[in-house]
Amino acid sequence: MLATVRTFTLDGIAARPVRAEVDVHRGLPAFSLVGLPDAAVREARERVRAALANCGFDFPMQRIVANLAPASLRKAGPGLDLPIAVALLIASGQLEWEALPRLAMVGELALDGTLRPVPGVLAVAEAAREMGAEAIAVPAANGREAALVGEIGVLALDSLAQVPGLAAGEWRPQRPEPLPLPLTPAPGAPDLADLRGQAHLRYALEVAAAGGHSMLMVGPPGAGKSLAAGRLPSILPPLAAGEALEVARIASACGRLGDRPSGRPFRAPHHTVSPSGLIGGGNPPRPGEATLAHRGVLFLDELCEFHRDALEALRAPLEAGWVSIARAGSVRRLPCRFMLLAAANPCPCGRGESDPECECAPLDVRRYQGRLSGALADRIDLLVAIRQPSAAEIGGPPGEPSAAVRERVAAARERQERRLGPGRCNAEMSPGEARECALADSAAALLAGAYSRRRLSGRAHDRVLRLARTVADLVGEETIEREQVAQALELRRRDHD
Repeated sequence: MLATVRTFTLDGIAARPVRAEVDVHRGLPAFSLVGLPDAAVREARERVRAALANCGFDFPMQRIVANLAPASLRKAGPGLDLPIAVALLIASGQLEWEALPRLAMVGELALDGTLRPVPGVLAVAEAAREMGAEAIAVPAANGREAALVGEIGVLALDSLAQVPGLAAGEWRPQRPEPLPLPLTPAPGAPDLADLRGQAHLRYALEVAAAGGHSMLMVGPPGAGKSLAAGRLPSILPPLAAGEALEVARIASACGRLGDRPSGRPFRAPHHTVSPSGLIGGGNPPRPGEATLAHRGVLFLDELCEFHRDALEALRAPLEAGWVSIARAGSVRRLPCRFMLLAAANPCPCGRGESDPECECAPLDVRRYQGRLSGALADRIDLLVAIRQPSAAEIGGPPGEPSAAVRERVAAARERQERRLGPGRCNAEMSPGEARECALADSAAALLAGAYSRRRLSGRAHDRVLRLARTVADLVGEETIEREQVAQALELRRRDHD
């Protein structure tokens, strides 16, 4: 007898439809699983066998063939346990389920038949709704996650033993209380008021947050680079509902939705991270730190200590807002629209050439700074030099709190959305859009002079325009004046004192 159950497998952060087909017929007892399963899926045979026995079902001593279609799609993860078990029960005549074609299911089985949570249920529920399923059966721990998707019922199961009652109609699809989408940072999050002094750095952070610009801070250890980076999320505007759902979908695919902090993502990988760990990869492909930072901040501390090939892999994602991972027979596109915030020392010892205690040889300094290629540096909007704060500044009053700065940033973002469209900011402007910005004659003359004098690249020219547009948005100006272009040029200087 043959039975089929609709289910899904994760492919990157997307859910791909799969049909779990089980055939039970006469022959020597055997359990074959085909359809490009990975190791976790192949081991489902033993989990299903033990779960059926421990829940009071009979395991058929016949020839069993389970096929996961389409056969060309690689199946990964333990979420196929439940559909294989249900299809086996129906194929062996132990279960009848008329409503089964209208349902989809996913879940991992423990040996005693209880259902364990699986990653990616949010994407699975969205895919099931798009396929026209009336309800989806998921582990109880994933019920609130699946409820984030509207227009589809949720069957939250604790154990395989509940399946006969479900098939008999004793259970009805419900709508559990959805998980809250963390739009804003939790109370007590780090505040920008902790950053004392450093007026130039505070202003640079505000401009970066207002326009979604990437930023590099260069300064000695202890100058406040890491402290400032940890407080950047507190001045970013709250996530919109659609953005929060994108962030939740990525966290769900990585199994991190339950422990994700509130507000925008903030990722700070160690400098030993590999290129695949930074931008994604593996087999099957998995999201990297860049995708986990989508709609948030990716902080790279000690930038010059990162492997050069890992840094160079960021060049395309910084421009496009997505990363393409090519594997044999398929290409996955993962979103990664993040703000890059980086920090670096001026030299290997960290003191800088202006410090009399610095003993770094010029060749060592050039080699150290050369780990950041010119091509990548050209893609960073703000290049800010930081000095060591004085004792008076450290012991002085706290700076302006995050709430006040966030109001100005949110107002600037609203102006950008009215001009560019929902969810877009100045950092995302195309070269054509940047050059269409209203520019006063004096501002255009200053930019043209800087282009020739500083030998700016075309990309750097457009980034100065985007920065100037953000500076103008912060003060509510429709036309970019000379002062805003001068400030934008100043924010791209690494030798600021």
